[in-house]
Amino acid sequence: MIDDAPVNDTAQRSFLFLLASSRRDGNTELLARRAAEQLPAGTEQRWLRLSELPLAPFVDRRHDGEGTYPQPEGHERTLLEATLAATDLVIASPLYWYSVSADAKLYLDYWAGWMRVPGYDFRARMAGKGLWAVSAGSTEDPAASDALVTTLRLSGEYLEMRWGGALLGYANQPGRVVEDEGAMARAEGFFSAVAGGARPTAAAPSGATRA
Repeated sequence: MIDDAPVNDTAQRSFLFLLASSRRDGNTELLARRAAEQLPAGTEQRWLRLSELPLAPFVDRRHDGEGTYPQPEGHERTLLEATLAATDLVIASPLYWYSVSADAKLYLDYWAGWMRVPGYDFRARMAGKGLWAVSAGSTEDPAASDALVTTLRLSGEYLEMRWGGALLGYANQPGRVVEDEGAMARAEGFFSAVAGGARPTAAAPSGATRA
């Protein structure tokens, strides 16, 4: 059972923001940065843009030989070690064809390999980390984001991570998410559990929140 006891020292929280858009300074990134501004002072933040750390197409080697994967190098190693170093992961992906972007999906595919890299204990070390989602889309119907939210929530649940929730915004042109006043207001309180010293809540049947 996941322990939901309070965390008293918020300065020990370390947030990794994974920007998964195909465009710099997009609406999803704007929304994520607004939310991050409200994190308590002393909370470590690291921002990585997946398009600047390209990964090779994922190859399923689970049934080859002993099913292990080689030690990661280059961008893969950077992403793996940054993932493990964080207490909380924020996947900031625009809504692309009703789910996460290609870069975000490829990053998640690599989790399957990282669980089988000797020496990293990936699955055990991911358990208990917080997982959050931020996404902007060009539809005002929050149900359109259900697949994106479910993909991330269940992926985290599989590794016994803690679901923090999903922050969704609406924008159909670059920079327009700031006109979604509800999403901007929701962003300012998105990490309120961190400010209050609490762990993210355990995964719930529905994690999408649209203000």
